[in-house]
Amino acid sequence: MSGLELVAAALGVIAVWLTVKQNPWCWPIGLVMVLLYSWIFFEVKLYSDMLLQVIYAALQIYGWWQWTRAGTMHDGRDVTRLDTRSVALSLGIGAIGSVLLGAAMAHWTDAAQPWLDAALTGFSLVAQLWMAQKRLQCWALWFVLDVIFVGLFIYKGLYLTAALYALFTLLAVQGWREWRTDPALRP
Repeated sequence: MSGLELVAAALGVIAVWLTVKQNPWCWPIGLVMVLLYSWIFFEVKLYSDMLLQVIYAALQIYGWWQWTRAGTMHDGRDVTRLDTRSVALSLGIGAIGSVLLGAAMAHWTDAAQPWLDAALTGFSLVAQLWMAQKRLQCWALWFVLDVIFVGLFIYKGLYLTAALYALFTLLAVQGWREWRTDPALRP
């Protein structure tokens, strides 16, 4: 564990907790966290995760805009549900992206876990986009992904990051519970 990993993990806890509470400050704090993690993942040769963090940086800016400026009155988004077709389409795109990225990482890099890392990356992008759009289903997808991330990070010796993702798993459950009861969520 490095000091950099400790700072990134602490920022991650704060960012996800603020997300659960629907506080838009989750996005700038998350931006700093993902930039730090991009370097950490580069150092341990989880290149797909490193690229994911870079993309997350852009999505942090998009999320902040969605939560503070989108909507008819420019007062941010309400929590909504995706229909079954949209969920299936998004997950299909995540799967295709996972296969393409996994093949690239397996063929052109010395990535430690090219296929698993790519799959987690592809589906994390879906979850992050859903989160930026305040889609309730983001929390269920995050729960599944975070459980798998815990195992990957333990395998790579990133114990603090594994603990962080275990906490993210619990926060995903809490996020689901809180967003599901949001007064703006339509049945």
